[in-house]
Amino acid sequence: MHLKTSEVLKKSIVFLLIAGNTFNIKAQTKADSTKTKSQTLNEVTIKAYFSKKPLLSIPSSISVIDSQQISQTSGTSLISAVNTAPGVRMEERSPGSYRLSIRGSLLRSPFGIRNVKIYLDDFPLTDAGGNTYLNLLNANSVHSLEILKGPEASIYGSNSGGVVIINTTNPDKLSTKATAAIQGGSFGLFNQKFGLQKKASKYQFTFNQSSQKSNGYRENSALERNAFQTSHQYNYSAKGNLKAVVLFSDLNYNAPGGITEAQVATNPKLSRQRAGNTPGAIEQKAGVHNRTIFGGVSNEFNFSPTVKHVIATYGSSTNFSNPFITNYERRTEKTLGLRTYIELTIPSAKTADIKWQTGLEGGTTSSDILNYANLGGVAGKLQAADQLAANQYFVFTHATTNFKKLTLEGAVSLNYFNFNYGSLVQPVKPLSKRTFKAQIMPRFAASYPVFNSLWVRGSASRGYSPPTIAEVRASDNNINANLQAESGWNYETGLRYKANNGLIYADAVVFTFQQRNAIVRRVNEADQEYFLNAGGTKQTGLEFQFSAWILSPSNTRFINGIQLTNSFTYSNFKFTNYQKAADNYSGNHLTGVPKNTSVSSILINLPSLLYIYTTHNFTDAIPLNDANTVTASSYHLFQAKVGKQLWFNHTMCELNAGADNLFNKKYSLGNDLNALGGRFYNPAPLRNYYLGLSFTFK
Repeated sequence: MHLKTSEVLKKSIVFLLIAGNTFNIKAQTKADSTKTKSQTLNEVTIKAYFSKKPLLSIPSSISVIDSQQISQTSGTSLISAVNTAPGVRMEERSPGSYRLSIRGSLLRSPFGIRNVKIYLDDFPLTDAGGNTYLNLLNANSVHSLEILKGPEASIYGSNSGGVVIINTTNPDKLSTKATAAIQGGSFGLFNQKFGLQKKASKYQFTFNQSSQKSNGYRENSALERNAFQTSHQYNYSAKGNLKAVVLFSDLNYNAPGGITEAQVATNPKLSRQRAGNTPGAIEQKAGVHNRTIFGGVSNEFNFSPTVKHVIATYGSSTNFSNPFITNYERRTEKTLGLRTYIELTIPSAKTADIKWQTGLEGGTTSSDILNYANLGGVAGKLQAADQLAANQYFVFTHATTNFKKLTLEGAVSLNYFNFNYGSLVQPVKPLSKRTFKAQIMPRFAASYPVFNSLWVRGSASRGYSPPTIAEVRASDNNINANLQAESGWNYETGLRYKANNGLIYADAVVFTFQQRNAIVRRVNEADQEYFLNAGGTKQTGLEFQFSAWILSPSNTRFINGIQLTNSFTYSNFKFTNYQKAADNYSGNHLTGVPKNTSVSSILINLPSLLYIYTTHNFTDAIPLNDANTVTASSYHLFQAKVGKQLWFNHTMCELNAGADNLFNKKYSLGNDLNALGGRFYNPAPLRNYYLGLSFTFK
């Protein structure tokens, strides 16, 4: 079923009455020392542009996912929370196999994350080759996310999709406490977390340990992840502080693979089946094994009230293996990088102070990639062995000021990218080098208060995204040194409103992005993927989000508060100048992108620290191949969670229970695009449940 935009808007209004999306511009606190459910509606600030600023006046399209929104979901992944942000789509083909798309960037990602730059606190989690292992993180170890939508290459380097900043803590609200949580659920789910944080006058730290296991809904879809994460901050003087973060994750998950529509109808739990002489997922023990350690250290020093310097260095080491249908791949990856900038505050008599940052960021990632025959999950004869080294760096300058009421922002970066490649087997030759032409990435933006509660904004920015190492050397084991970088201009304008009492918030934006040299995935007759440039895309869209307390927070009524929220995304994304042999795909809808998405929720706070939270997600039909001849049906997904808090002196206990896919809808949360043999579908679980218990010791 394919619904028109007007029909979806009407349905969104109806669903607001029964459910709602959690892009909450609220900041609710848990029970305080008086053991009552206290709630405050604070100003939301973001730090994505170097210093904290109120979200209301920022001339950018940003969604904030706070700690309460994350805690209101199941706690097993970030998917439900992230999908409340308009223009953003997070998928899970099977437990542990994530994809993240901002404004259609999923086109390039058969698995993993590409064309989105991700930071863990002050440090790039995305390596120099363009890959991000977001699935290493446990959702319980994430405090909040800031999602910047659209090209942000002016200060964050090569990307045209957007930027995600993952905050592991909130230093301003850090307290001394310990937490412990355990959760169980359908399909053998077990999730455990232990956390400890300490705040002193000059030093503070957090430590999180987590373990998650699941047998999965489908055959060959088990998951096991053990992670340790710690962050530290030392204020060594009134002017300076040191920060450090370390993440270690040991991730193992099986890959069931895509199945056909007929197989979905027969048994959606099936893994990929044998086809002729090609074995299935169970026979090949298809899966991913990833052991990664990531760390970074940063220093901030204020030479004076007007001059600040920040420098951060980071690195990671990954051992990755992937027994697949056609081969057994092993990768060893090492990354080193640096980010630094100087900030000047320039006093002005005619305007507000000018904030001006100038700096650079650079990184290098070396990858040794070896492919063997897959003999039932055992590495056999060596098929190919290559070494690749990606290097990228950029210099940037960024300034913001206020002229009377007008907020002005200007930024530009100069981006460099190259990669070296060569064989690791005889005959060994000197590494070849592919250097991309340096690219200038400007951004201009402004916002203005029509009145105190309503701001209008507009921006123009250029995006640039070179191919990732996983696209240069795809599963066909060939190095494609001819892939071109994507680039294009994005224009947008929007309105942002927040009532003076903070009980109502709304944000709407329209944009158009025209991209050249779009990178798309194809599959050859041997079922091996490769990538090519497909002309371009024209992406016009609308994003809307709304949050309102229809019953304001209070501790004096039977119902302490009711909040409704909704986000709506309209994506009119189409190919331009895309022809493959005799097939002309120009004018077709962008593969993997639903035209309409609406997510709604309702939060009800009751006495005695009891809460009820429900969500509804409508996702429109999704084209699964570039020809638009196959689509995944639209679906409605309902979730619900209820929780109860109890206090014993300085210890808080919370018991919660929830259900996903309440109405047993058959759908696929992560399809294989342009799949061979009609194997497009990765069925998601039917109705399932979970039960959790947590303790906080203050």
